[in-house]
Amino acid sequence: MAQNFMEGNEAVAWGAFRAGCRFFAGYPITPATTILNTMLKLLPPAGGICIQGEDEIASMGFCLGASMAGMKVLTATSGPGISLYSENISFAIGSEIPLVIVDVQRLGPSTGSATRGADGDIQFLRWGNTGGLPVVVLAPVNAVDCYQLTAHAFNIAETLRCPVFIASNKETGMTKESFDMDAVELPKIKNRIRYASDKPFLPFAARNDHAAPEYLPIGGPALVRQTSSTHGMDGYITVDREVIAKNQDRLEKKLETCVDQFTFYDFFDADTDTLLITYGVTSRAAKTALSGLNAAGTPVAHLILKTLWPVPENLIRKIAAKFRKIVVVEMNLGQYAREIRRILNDKPVAFFGQMDGNMIPPSRIKEVLTHDQPAQ
Repeated sequence: MAQNFMEGNEAVAWGAFRAGCRFFAGYPITPATTILNTMLKLLPPAGGICIQGEDEIASMGFCLGASMAGMKVLTATSGPGISLYSENISFAIGSEIPLVIVDVQRLGPSTGSATRGADGDIQFLRWGNTGGLPVVVLAPVNAVDCYQLTAHAFNIAETLRCPVFIASNKETGMTKESFDMDAVELPKIKNRIRYASDKPFLPFAARNDHAAPEYLPIGGPALVRQTSSTHGMDGYITVDREVIAKNQDRLEKKLETCVDQFTFYDFFDADTDTLLITYGVTSRAAKTALSGLNAAGTPVAHLILKTLWPVPENLIRKIAAKFRKIVVVEMNLGQYAREIRRILNDKPVAFFGQMDGNMIPPSRIKEVLTHDQPAQ
């Protein structure tokens, strides 16, 4: 069995490459730069393109143009770069331009600490666009997840024509681990649906009220209009309130109605009344903590969420139904706990969070779980 020793960032790059990504543009930023470095090694020999833009805004513009021309596209940054990406993220949502965006999160706010991890961008990734329309956010736990979830991210981006985020973390992205890439099952690779009709092409015509439009590339024989303004099916700017409302509704439904199809998670059941919910690198400390508690005769069930947005409400309600007490632990001050509380409004949901540049250790999670009233 061939073992690959690589950090999570390198695994993201390999997952993108094997999903068919042949274009990367980004600007160096700790702790995401090794994704750029790895793509620089992978893409040119395969006929792909890897560009270091003059800044984050230019890099996202390059990505949007490459995607409109038909390429599978990846970019990577950290929290300060997501701030600069925001306008073009909104463009990608409104004009249904597929791309995968990796946010290797570091401690904020603002410049924060470049070499310290946190999960402080979780709400920002969801709401950092004008209009508040939904996006997809996946959260890897380890290098294997970085590899596998990135391939899934490309499938989602291509089939739903939307931006998809990988919410990584400095600790996940820059920790080296051994795993056999060839033994990890990747999804069947999908591509966006190309328009194949003799009728005139309408760039934003979808087959129903929750589907993505079929696709033709800019630069081909057919005229393709793209605009960041409100538009009708023909791509022309419109102020028709019914046309605008119908399109907004479709942009929301095309993600919200099919989230169950890309809900990724791990669940470890136990004979207990307590369920712990985690995501990202904190899940690793949680697994160690629960192993100790189980051995001591104090079992706790564990749900690891790998799809964060749209919120997998059906999954969370189904799994949480039999538990009396829910505990959420995350490396911030409660960004996802509020979603759990919103969904499980009939159950007490306790929370422990920490955002000081250090990971939450297993000992602290054990303390929270065994205390009668966990920290709120």
